[in-house]
Amino acid sequence: MACNHKFIRYLNLERLDFKPTTLIVGTFNPAWPEGNNAEWFYGRTHDANGNQNNNFWDVLPRLFQGVPTLINAGPVEWKQFCSRKEIAITDLISSIDDANSENPEHVDFMAGFADNVIADEFEEHVFVDIISLLQNNPTIRKVYITNGVNGAFWNGIWNPINQYCITNNIVCNKLLTPSKNARFSMFAHNRNNPQNQFNMNTLNEYILMKWMEVWNTAPIIN
Repeated sequence: MACNHKFIRYLNLERLDFKPTTLIVGTFNPAWPEGNNAEWFYGRTHDANGNQNNNFWDVLPRLFQGVPTLINAGPVEWKQFCSRKEIAITDLISSIDDANSENPEHVDFMAGFADNVIADEFEEHVFVDIISLLQNNPTIRKVYITNGVNGAFWNGIWNPINQYCITNNIVCNKLLTPSKNARFSMFAHNRNNPQNQFNMNTLNEYILMKWMEVWNTAPIIN
């Protein structure tokens, strides 16, 4: 049985009741691991032990002056915020057709939520047509992806989207991952800036700082 995206019905933006001006793109959120307690995009904010493991709904609202964190909110508040700020959210992959829920190894792969595993361990990926989404929603003038876009697999998906944005004068930038993996970037920052260190207790503040560097700016050319 294929593993669909947990929120597959939202990926093509048909359910929006507003005209988006910003599109945030992730990778994949698998539907069938029992440990996936996400209630909407990036909703896996805490792990089973209550530890914060994704800062998206803390950082994104605070990019806007006077808007508080929504890390402890839920889908209703998150969707209302996106509507007010004209932000649409989607992912690059809508399903993985050669995933099998009866294969324990596949279940373990999905339960890890690791982008490199999605790329390396499966072959039948069904992609969201991001360029068509942009063509069908011409009000979108800013596009951000929330992963590092590392490796041939992810670059092969992202580069045509990036080129389309450049050609059509759409801002297109990469955001530091809002997951716990951002700590590796923070560690490097700390080593290079010992006089102004962040620590693990302020990972969300570090992510916010990095997002503010590229939010509403010209594209970063890598």
